[in-house]
Amino acid sequence: MFENKIDKCDIQKKEMDSLRPLSNDQSKALKEHFKIGLTYSSNALEGNTLTLIETKVIIEDGLTIGGKTLKEIDEATGHAKAYDFIFDIVQNDNITLQDILNIHKLFYQNIDPDNAGTYRTKKVFISGMDITLPGPEELNLLMSNFEKELKDLSSKLHPIELAATLHNKFVTIHPFLDGNGRTARLLMNLILLKNGYSITIIPPIYRAEYIACAYQGNKGNNIPFINLLSSMVYESQKEFLRLLKE
Repeated sequence: MFENKIDKCDIQKKEMDSLRPLSNDQSKALKEHFKIGLTYSSNALEGNTLTLIETKVIIEDGLTIGGKTLKEIDEATGHAKAYDFIFDIVQNDNITLQDILNIHKLFYQNIDPDNAGTYRTKKVFISGMDITLPGPEELNLLMSNFEKELKDLSSKLHPIELAATLHNKFVTIHPFLDGNGRTARLLMNLILLKNGYSITIIPPIYRAEYIACAYQGNKGNNIPFINLLSSMVYESQKEFLRLLKE
């Protein structure tokens, strides 16, 4: 479905590194550009109907959009806040469970404040898939183990493999009532950022492929998602370099 482009991504990263450090203006412009793109695409993957331009208007101008639900607007503003947060913690030594809870809370607090940043207390299902998600009584132990794996695997896997593998592990645990996919993609991007790669966007046109590759990860095969993510990193870094050179 997708070829592994990790080697090509690393060549791009060397070119990106040669252009660093960036000026404050460059860093801010790139951060804001990818904020709009990631917020739009990540929400669209979950069924949000806001367009890219509508997402930009909501985030940058604080305007509401006629005909759109309050939930969709809150998903845009919440995701933007969670996006800013991953930049706040990118220099920290490790990613902790509290960081993950904070990411979810920032995204979800205006949508469902009672469940924002807290593990679910109900059994949940993914419709149309033969996937059994863990019960709420298992989540504390599973997430504690997830935090350990996040630290242990960082020295064993290539950063893109790490980001893909942990994305799949996270969505398989499914610790929150809602917002798991968006939290997983923000976590994935935090791992990439910490290792010098670009914010990476999965366009909604690849929704079916994204779901299929994540499903394979749920079944224990991370290779399809690693290949998908490496292809998306490659395209996002092409955009990063294009913008920087312009």
